[in-house]
Amino acid sequence: MGVSRRTILMGAAALPLAVNSLASRASAQIASAPPAASDIPPILFVHGNGDHAALWMTQIWRMESNGIARDRMMAIDFIDPMARSDDAVEQPDRSSTAQQRAELGTAIAELKRRTGAPRVALVANSRGGNSVRSYIKMGGGADVSHAVLCGVPNHGVFAWDDGLGNEFNGRGPFLRGLNEGDSEVTAGTAFLTLRGDGTDKYAQPDGRFVGKPGTPTGITFEGPALRGATNLVLGTLDHREVGFHPRAFREIYKFIADREPARIAIVPEATVRLGGLVTGTPGGVPTNRPVADASVELFRVDPDTGERIGGAIYAIKTGADGRWGPASVDPAWPLEFVLTAPGAPITHTYRSPFPRSSDVVHLRPGRALGPADAGAGAVVIMSRPRGYFGLPRDIVLLDGREPADVKPGVPTDSSATLRLPAADIGRAVPALFNEERIVARAWPASENRIAVAEITT
Repeated sequence: MGVSRRTILMGAAALPLAVNSLASRASAQIASAPPAASDIPPILFVHGNGDHAALWMTQIWRMESNGIARDRMMAIDFIDPMARSDDAVEQPDRSSTAQQRAELGTAIAELKRRTGAPRVALVANSRGGNSVRSYIKMGGGADVSHAVLCGVPNHGVFAWDDGLGNEFNGRGPFLRGLNEGDSEVTAGTAFLTLRGDGTDKYAQPDGRFVGKPGTPTGITFEGPALRGATNLVLGTLDHREVGFHPRAFREIYKFIADREPARIAIVPEATVRLGGLVTGTPGGVPTNRPVADASVELFRVDPDTGERIGGAIYAIKTGADGRWGPASVDPAWPLEFVLTAPGAPITHTYRSPFPRSSDVVHLRPGRALGPADAGAGAVVIMSRPRGYFGLPRDIVLLDGREPADVKPGVPTDSSATLRLPAADIGRAVPALFNEERIVARAWPASENRIAVAEITT
């Protein structure tokens, strides 16, 4: 059974980014930042199904704000992050559990080499936890001091007799192998699981979120918990928030460091340098393979209108490695990223100010315009990569209204779409998620352009 903290962790309104603090307050925080936490093992962050390293950006910032040196942390980008339908059958641009485990092992070895540490801590969300558990169980425990598993479907998303080759089938050989024995963890590594209180879309007793409403999944709300681990319940946090939310950060840090963090807020830096990787979605499948010959432009924008202030502050065309940056920005500037990649819509992504530097500001083109967008003058998407929109848990407003495509109840939707008539091209479109507000601009769909307001919290 998990140790419930629901009474003290209820609700999930995101904490404001420290960048919204007054300058004097930020200066005081910077002055009081704790010394480097050299007694804490290096930390490798492991993303989930279809995701990438950028999702860990805010947790890396929080670690840095608590004195952990940037070079003692790393976030992996699995080459093909999507799982196969059947683990034993090859699928284009998808990976097997064995491939994921091998990539994870390479990243662990690199972090150990870089830091000289004998062991590292692993922090994983969703599918990433399958790779972590598999690596440790297959003999890698000597490399891993701590394993923090956030929203990991440790007993499957479903447990059915059909589709036994699926990595997420609790009755399949992969998960049965991980869970066999009296203890479901490997001795010698400290395990922590984090989950929501009935709010994880992939730990539900009914199959409605896996396409079979009314069919029992064989999984309970406690599916992410493991016998032998420390199991915590973080109130109403959803499947992603249990890895990326400030409340999750507290538990991650405390478990690895064996003490409370000095602060939860992100301490701003005076000068911010950004960079990352441009990736694509061949055939609609998200990958972390670099995209060459992509154009990246960066603009400072007005926080109230989304209009550009001056010309591009950075512009580049990617090479074979798909990398862009570094670009120097002010930590108070809202930004517009313009990504023009071969075979994809021109994507205008609007972001809140970046309080700290990061080299995992990864860029993927927005989805292709499809039949549902026919006749729209402009398409604006509100996206939340580090969590889902929960109604009525959260305040979610796109252009002043609750989006019709965000369903109430268990949080399941991480994006919302607004289609505007041609007369609205060029106007400001505000997106509000709790205390974070981003203003995008409506770009003409006829030019194969799409706008995205990307929430950071």
